[in-house]
Formats: sequence, structure tokens, C-alpha cells
Amino acid sequence: MCGRYAASRGPEDLAALFEVEKWEPAETLAPDWNVAPTKQVPAVLARPLKEEDADPRRPVRQLRPLKWGLVPSWSKTPEGGARMINARAETVHEKPSYRRAFAARRCLLPADGYYEWVTGAEERQLEERGRRKRPRKQPYFVTPADGSVFAMAGLYEFWRDRTLPDDHPGAWWVTCTVITTEAETAPLAVPPAEGPRSLADIHPRMPLMLTPDRWEAWLDPARTDVDGLRELLAPPPEGLMRAFPVSTAVSNVRNNGPELLKELEGPEEETLF
Repeated sequence: MCGRYAASRGPEDLAALFEVEKWEPAETLAPDWNVAPTKQVPAVLARPLKEEDADPRRPVRQLRPLKWGLVPSWSKTPEGGARMINARAETVHEKPSYRRAFAARRCLLPADGYYEWVTGAEERQLEERGRRKRPRKQPYFVTPADGSVFAMAGLYEFWRDRTLPDDHPGAWWVTCTVITTEAETAPLAVPPAEGPRSLADIHPRMPLMLTPDRWEAWLDPARTDVDGLRELLAPPPEGLMRAFPVSTAVSNVRNNGPELLKELEGPEEETLF
């Protein structure tokens, strides 16, 4: 799954990387090294502009802030959004909560990488024997080995709060979800000195990273063929990622800063999640 990630690139960098045509400086988000569900996150999407002189048929690539945790358009309340932060690539096209967005509202969610927590073998054994209620968990940061952007496949949706008037700034929610896939079993490009040797050793699932050659097709709202879109959700080539242990400070969502990405020589000791 993906429950926490880092997104520290500025809008100028993201606009250049994703060939964005439209972004509003007033919507700029601060760098975030501890992105958690329900936060506003940067997203790249393609939609026609509503401006008077704009072509209503031409999709324009935009950089927009979206709320992480998808709320389906038909939902009566937004409360369930915090639980809908991930959608499985294998079933996203058919699940009622996601299938409409999959057909027409796809996006890219830029990240530096994502965090995942690993429970050591000794702690797992103690937990199974009932001798430790809270096993020690070591956070790892997973990121492209070459330092490139981690472009997560995502979906977005519009939800109307019927309790508010049309002109209220909170009348419309724009929310998103991260698509996940099975984690790679191949060795990491740069394995850590200690600990997991593959992404599957860290967690059985991972965010689905789209390589640049698939960005245009994924963002194109004119593409609605389900089978063709599902082909775009193939996992990226193996061996692109590296993972390394980071401070357990990231386990607290109140902690935020570049120090969270500092690579440790090995897992921390005597620290509870």
C-alpha cells in the first residue's frame, strides 16, 4: 500500500518535468516530506480550461492541489475519503468507487518516493508469541535510484457538498487516490547494507510508478478504452528503485523536514513505532 510519501519538488520543477501548461501560484503547496492521508498534494492532470478564450475541447496539462483520499461523486458524505487513499491496479477499473474516475479522470501524483515500515524477524516472533504488543517497526524510504521523480499513477474525483451554496469556496471537493500494484521481487538497484533486499521484502504492495513514456497516454481524457488503459498499469521495469532506512521520526505525522530523508547506516535500535 502507500500511506505516506514525500513530495518536496517546487511547482517550477514539476511544471518543467511534466510539461505543465497551467498552474496557479496561489495554489502552490509547501514542500512536504511527510505526506499523509487527507493532506493537499500536488497532482498533474489534463482537462479543458473554463476560461472564456480557451478551447473547450482541448485538454490542458495542469498542476493542481488535490486532497488525498478519494470521495466518489455519488457519496452522500466525505467521511470515507480518508480510507480510500489507495486503489488496486488489478480491480480499479471495476470497483464502483473508482471505475468512473478510471475512465475519465486520471492523474499523476509526483513524489520523491514513499515510506514503508518493516517489522524485524525477531519482533515478529515476539508478537506471535504474545510477548510484545507493539512490535518495533523500522521505516524505509523507497525512491528511484537515479534521483528522478516518482510519478505515481492516480485518479481524481469531484464531490459536491450539497449543504453549501454554489458560490461557497468549500462547495466542491477535488480528491485523489494512489494506484498500487504488487511489489517487485527483483533485487533493489542499490540494496541497503542491512535489511530487505527487494521491495517485496518491505511490503507486498507498492505505488504504481509510471515511466515518462506512459504519461501522455495516462493523462489523456480522450482515452476511455478500459483494456488499453489497463495495459498502462503494467509495473515499471525492475531494478529502478533503491530503499534505505530512515529515522522513526517520520512515524509521527507532525514531524516534517528534509532530515526525514536522511539515510541511516542501518535500522534504528530500541525504538517503538
